[in-house]
Amino acid sequence: QGEVVESGGGSVQPGGSLTVSCVHSVRTSSGRIMAWFRQVPGKEREFVASINFSGRHITYADAVQARFTISRDDDKRTAYLQKNNLTPDDTGVYYCALTKLAAGDVYSVDSYDAWGQGIQVTVSS
Repeated sequence: QGEVVESGGGSVQPGGSLTVSCVHSVRTSSGRIMAWFRQVPGKEREFVASINFSGRHITYADAVQARFTISRDDDKRTAYLQKNNLTPDDTGVYYCALTKLAAGDVYSVDSYDAWGQGIQVTVSS
Protein backbone atom coordinates (compact mmCIF):
# COMPACT_ATOMS: atom_id res chain seq x y z
CA GLN A 1 0.00 0.00 0.00
CA GLY A 2 2.84 2.39 0.75
CA GLU A 3 4.30 4.09 3.75
CA VAL A 4 3.09 7.23 5.52
CA VAL A 5 5.46 9.04 7.88
CA GLU A 6 4.60 12.04 10.05
CA SER A 7 7.04 14.61 11.39
CA GLY A 8 7.11 17.94 13.20
CA GLY A 9 5.39 17.11 16.46
CA GLY A 10 6.51 18.30 19.87
CA SER A 11 5.54 20.49 22.78
CA VAL A 12 4.17 24.00 22.59
CA GLN A 13 2.61 26.46 25.01
CA PRO A 14 -1.06 27.44 24.77
CA GLY A 15 -1.57 30.07 22.13
CA GLY A 16 1.44 28.86 20.19
CA SER A 17 1.74 27.39 16.71
CA LEU A 18 3.06 24.16 15.27
CA THR A 19 3.12 22.55 11.84
CA VAL A 20 3.11 18.81 11.31
CA SER A 21 3.73 17.17 7.98
CA CYS A 22 3.60 13.74 6.44
CA VAL A 23 5.21 12.19 3.42
CA HIS A 24 3.86 9.08 1.76
CA SER A 25 4.76 6.54 -0.87
CA VAL A 26 1.21 5.45 -1.68
CA ARG A 27 0.58 4.73 -5.36
CA THR A 28 -2.29 6.38 -7.22
CA SER A 29 -2.42 9.11 -4.63
CA SER A 30 -4.06 11.48 -7.09
CA GLY A 31 -7.44 9.89 -6.45
CA ARG A 32 -7.11 9.93 -2.72
CA ILE A 33 -8.10 12.42 -0.08
CA MET A 34 -5.46 13.15 2.54
CA ALA A 35 -6.49 13.80 6.10
CA TRP A 36 -5.35 14.30 9.67
CA PHE A 37 -6.86 12.61 12.69
CA ARG A 38 -5.93 12.83 16.34
CA GLN A 39 -6.34 10.54 19.30
CA VAL A 40 -5.99 10.85 23.05
CA PRO A 41 -5.81 7.93 25.48
CA GLY A 42 -9.16 6.34 26.13
CA LYS A 43 -10.89 8.01 23.21
CA GLU A 44 -11.54 7.10 19.61
CA ARG A 45 -9.49 8.57 16.82
CA GLU A 46 -11.23 11.75 15.68
CA PHE A 47 -11.25 13.59 12.39
CA VAL A 48 -9.35 16.89 12.23
CA ALA A 49 -9.11 17.96 8.60
CA SER A 50 -9.06 16.64 5.04
CA ILE A 51 -8.09 17.87 1.58
CA ASN A 52 -8.79 16.43 -1.85
CA PHE A 53 -6.29 16.09 -4.67
CA SER A 54 -6.98 19.46 -6.29
CA GLY A 55 -6.96 21.19 -2.93
CA ARG A 56 -10.30 22.76 -3.75
CA HIS A 57 -12.31 20.74 -1.29
CA ILE A 58 -11.19 21.08 2.32
CA THR A 59 -13.05 20.01 5.42
CA TYR A 60 -12.31 20.85 9.06
CA ALA A 61 -13.68 19.62 12.35
CA ASP A 62 -15.60 22.35 14.13
CA ALA A 63 -13.08 22.38 16.97
CA VAL A 64 -10.22 23.44 14.69
CA GLN A 65 -12.01 25.58 12.13
CA ALA A 66 -10.26 28.94 11.65
CA ARG A 67 -7.22 27.80 13.67
CA PHE A 68 -5.83 24.95 11.57
CA THR A 69 -4.88 24.93 7.89
CA ILE A 70 -4.41 21.77 5.86
CA SER A 71 -2.49 21.72 2.58
CA ARG A 72 -0.79 19.23 0.30
CA ASP A 73 1.99 19.17 -2.28
CA ASP A 74 1.57 16.11 -4.47
CA ASP A 75 4.85 16.67 -6.27
CA LYS A 76 6.47 16.10 -2.88
CA ARG A 77 3.87 13.52 -1.78
CA THR A 78 3.44 15.58 1.35
CA ALA A 79 0.57 16.94 3.43
CA TYR A 80 0.80 19.65 6.06
CA LEU A 81 -1.29 20.72 9.01
CA GLN A 82 -0.52 24.19 10.30
CA LYS A 83 -1.96 24.72 13.76
CA ASN A 84 -2.35 28.15 15.33
CA ASN A 85 -3.68 29.36 18.66
CA LEU A 86 -3.23 25.93 20.16
CA THR A 87 -5.04 24.92 23.34
CA PRO A 88 -4.48 22.00 25.72
CA ASP A 89 -7.48 20.29 24.05
CA ASP A 90 -5.36 20.01 20.89
CA THR A 91 -3.00 17.65 22.69
CA GLY A 92 -2.87 14.16 21.24
CA VAL A 93 -1.28 11.84 18.73
CA TYR A 94 -1.81 13.14 15.22
CA TYR A 95 -2.17 10.68 12.38
CA CYS A 96 -1.92 11.33 8.67
CA ALA A 97 -4.01 9.12 6.39
CA LEU A 98 -5.02 8.60 2.77
CA THR A 99 -8.43 7.37 1.73
CA LYS A 100 -9.21 4.28 -0.23
CA LEU A 101 -9.92 5.06 -3.86
CA ALA A 102 -13.51 6.23 -4.29
CA ALA A 103 -13.96 6.55 -0.54
CA GLY A 104 -17.06 8.25 0.78
CA ASP A 105 -17.19 9.60 4.32
CA VAL A 106 -14.01 11.54 5.09
CA TYR A 107 -14.94 11.66 8.78
CA SER A 108 -14.81 7.88 9.16
CA VAL A 109 -11.56 6.02 9.87
CA ASP A 110 -12.97 3.16 7.79
CA SER A 111 -12.56 5.28 4.65
CA TYR A 112 -8.77 5.23 5.00
CA ASP A 113 -6.39 2.41 4.25
CA ALA A 114 -3.00 4.11 4.55
CA TRP A 115 -1.98 5.45 7.97
CA GLY A 116 1.11 6.85 9.55
CA GLN A 117 2.29 5.71 12.95
CA GLY A 118 1.32 9.00 14.52
CA ILE A 119 3.20 11.86 16.11
CA GLN A 120 2.72 13.39 19.56
CA VAL A 121 1.68 17.00 19.97
CA THR A 122 1.49 18.36 23.51
CA VAL A 123 0.06 21.76 24.38
CA SER A 124 0.89 22.70 27.93
CA SER A 125 2.16 25.59 29.97
